[in-house]
Amino acid sequence: MPQSGRPIYLDHHATTPVDPRVLDAMLPYFREKFGNASSVNHPFGWEAAEAVETAREQIVALLRTEPRSVIFTSGATEANNLAIKGLLQAAPPGSHVVTTAAEHRSVLDPIRRLARRGTEITIVGVDAFGRVSCDAIAQAIRPNTVLVSTIWANNEVGSLNPIRELSQLCHERGVLFHTDAVQAVGKIEVDLDDLLVDLLSASAHKLYGPKGVGILFVRRGQKSIPIEPLLDGGGHEQRLRSGTLPVPLIVGFGEACRIAAAELTAEAERLLALRERLWTGLQKAIDGVVLNGHPTERLPGNLNVSFEGVDGEALMTSLSGIAVSSGSACTSADPEPSNVLRAMGRSDALTRASLRFGLGRTTTAAEIDTAISAVAATVARLRDAARK
Repeated sequence: MPQSGRPIYLDHHATTPVDPRVLDAMLPYFREKFGNASSVNHPFGWEAAEAVETAREQIVALLRTEPRSVIFTSGATEANNLAIKGLLQAAPPGSHVVTTAAEHRSVLDPIRRLARRGTEITIVGVDAFGRVSCDAIAQAIRPNTVLVSTIWANNEVGSLNPIRELSQLCHERGVLFHTDAVQAVGKIEVDLDDLLVDLLSASAHKLYGPKGVGILFVRRGQKSIPIEPLLDGGGHEQRLRSGTLPVPLIVGFGEACRIAAAELTAEAERLLALRERLWTGLQKAIDGVVLNGHPTERLPGNLNVSFEGVDGEALMTSLSGIAVSSGSACTSADPEPSNVLRAMGRSDALTRASLRFGLGRTTTAAEIDTAISAVAATVARLRDAARK
C-alpha cells in the first residue's frame, strides 16, 4: 500500500482522474460564467455558447474532422444508443444490423433490445485475440444491412480492430459504419478525415476529462445520415439531442482533447514501455500467466492477463494495495464471466481468473514494480492454499 494509504490506481480503462489543467478550465463555468448556451438574448448566454464552440473546435482538432459533425451527449453510452437506435428507428422495416461478440454492453444491449422488437441482427465472432476480421463482417452483410458497429479498441483486452479496412468494406457495400472509440480517442491516433467512419462515439472521462459528457460524431456529406433523436425537447445539438448543454463539462472535454492532442505520441511511448515492464515482470515472477488480447495490436497502456490455477473471486478480494479490475466497469455487477474473454475462447476458469491493468498518465515505474510484487505474492499464496 502506498504511503498515502490509497491503492495504486491501475484501472484507467474504467475512468481517469480529471487532469488539473482540465479542472482549472472548467471552474469558471461553474461560477461566474454560468450562463445557458441556449440563452441568445444576453452576454451570459453568448459567453457560454462561445465556450461550447471553442470546446467543439478542440475536440475536432484531436479527431481531425469538422465541428458540425460533433453532437454532445451525456457520455458514450448515450452516444452508442443514439447511433444504433436512432439510425434503426429511421431505417426501413426489416433492416439488419451487424456487430461483434466482443463489444461493450452499451452496444450489445441496444442491439439485442432492437432484436426483441423485430430488427434482424448478426453478432459475428472474434478471433483468439478479440479482433474481428473483414472477411467475417463481409460474410455477415446482407442486402438489407444498414449498419455495422465494431469497437475500435477493446475496453477489456485492449486489442485494436482494423478500422480502416472495416470502414472501407462498409463504404464499398453501401452500409453505414459505427465505431465505439471510447478507449481509442486520446490514446492512439484517430484521423476521421482519413477514414470512412460514419459514426463514432467517445467519452470525456476516459481521457482525463469529467464524467457526464460524451460525443457522437455524425459524418456530414452530400447525403445526410438519417437518425431519429432519442430525446425531444428543444432541438438542441442540430435537433439530434435535446437538453441544456452542460457547459462546464463540455469545456473540460475540450481541454482534455487539447492536452491529449499535444501529448499523445510521447505518452503512448511512455505507457508502452511501462506495459512491457509490467508484462515482463509478471512473466518472470509467476508461472502460468496467460496474455489476453493481441500482443502488439493493442492499446499502449492495456495489459489483460489470466492466472492458471487461481480462483478468480479470491484473486480480486485478496489483492490489496492495487486498484485493478477483472473486466469492464460497466459489467462489474454481473456475475457472469467476461463476454469478451468468452468470445475469444478462454475457459470460464481463466476468464474468472483475469486482471485488467489500465496504465495512465500518473502511472510510474515504481508503481509497476510494486504491482508486480503484490500480484506475484497474492497468486503464490492462493495457489499454496489451493494445494493444501
